[in-house]
Amino acid sequence: MHTPSSSPQIRRAGPSDAQAVAAILTETYLTTWQPQLTPEAAMRFAQCDKIGDYVRSRLAEFHLACVNGTVAGMVDWENDFVWALHVSPRWQARGVGSTLLAHAEAAMAAAGHRQARLETDTFNAGSRAFYQRHGYAEVEFYPDESWHSGFTTVLLSKPLDPA
Repeated sequence: MHTPSSSPQIRRAGPSDAQAVAAILTETYLTTWQPQLTPEAAMRFAQCDKIGDYVRSRLAEFHLACVNGTVAGMVDWENDFVWALHVSPRWQARGVGSTLLAHAEAAMAAAGHRQARLETDTFNAGSRAFYQRHGYAEVEFYPDESWHSGFTTVLLSKPLDPA
């Protein structure tokens, strides 16, 4: 049972977290992106191991939000850019995403970055609203080349207070 009062704890990912992180990425793909993809794009995605490749290449960089020992979400950033922030659908709207985002922003500011940047897609209204609530502005729109499905990517940016 998920208790709303359980506060997410942030920690670095380790090798034993690969399966849990891949499961979260798969859940968010299935609930958010796959329904928007053309059948051809969904088939291309199913035929590759994009999630596995990503987890294998970047796992050591991931920070996880854990609630009562359960991995509930992850964030991956480099310099001033958030590559990914995913929260299991079971844990969404419980403060996990906000905690992960604040953690990444604090680390970016501590490293001397004056802004945080990230991308989402125009169809992802929930993501766009989440980031706007956290002070991000939509600054650029361009074709999303990674899905080959006609998506439009939105670049968002937020000024960071110097650490």
